[in-house]
Amino acid sequence: MTLWQAAVLGLVQGLAEFLPVSSSGHLRVLEVVTGVRAPGVFVEVALHVATLGSVLVVYGARLWRIVRGVAGRRPEDLRTAGLLVLGTVPAGVIGALFHHQVEAAATSLVLVGTGFILTGFMNWSTRRLGGGARPEPTVAGAVAIGFAQAVAAVFRGVSRSGSTVCAALWGGLAPAAAAEFSFLLAVPVIAGAALLEGRHASVDIAAVGALPLAVGFALAFVSGIWSIRFLVALLRRGRFYAFAPYCWTVGVLTILYGLWR
Repeated sequence: MTLWQAAVLGLVQGLAEFLPVSSSGHLRVLEVVTGVRAPGVFVEVALHVATLGSVLVVYGARLWRIVRGVAGRRPEDLRTAGLLVLGTVPAGVIGALFHHQVEAAATSLVLVGTGFILTGFMNWSTRRLGGGARPEPTVAGAVAIGFAQAVAAVFRGVSRSGSTVCAALWGGLAPAAAAEFSFLLAVPVIAGAALLEGRHASVDIAAVGALPLAVGFALAFVSGIWSIRFLVALLRRGRFYAFAPYCWTVGVLTILYGLWR
């Protein structure tokens, strides 16, 4: 893996993982158009771990408070933990049972482009939402967010962060709370994906290159932190829908390129 390939993979993973534009869709398009792809499962796992680290930097203190609250049996933290479990289950079940089928079905650029367009419409649907006042979802809301996350797990091109934040906003959550719940949900999802892929990873740093691996990891980590904070700032200003035109443009171009190929 060359330095520029590592840099591109790291930036795409870090930025698109948390912005509502679909990291899996972008990585697929990048692979087809430029030939750049992660050279082996080990690199994919490393990039996932980097973005997991990004979430822990931004929301680690909040996650630790929840863990301590659960240990101390504080009712509010037990409720939050329960809601996160409810939101995680749908995507976790689909990921564990249908991991290989989902990966095999995600090769069509036409389907990926359709996913981008759907993500754009989801983002655009929030333009008239002024933001609710709920600090966390209801039980039904957590389940709905979980199913939105499951849809993103099945269809490459559909953004995980986009679908979960949209579902949270439509459920009446305040913008900052919607972002927090979405990114806390990302912790078990990203960790689970890393574990699933990591079972088949063989550590051959010499073949990948220690320097390119370090560059990709660092860029995914730093850009992930930036993208989380950038998205929260846009949410606070009610500008989440601003990603819609980008998703539509990329979706149409992806479909056209897929048909042309």
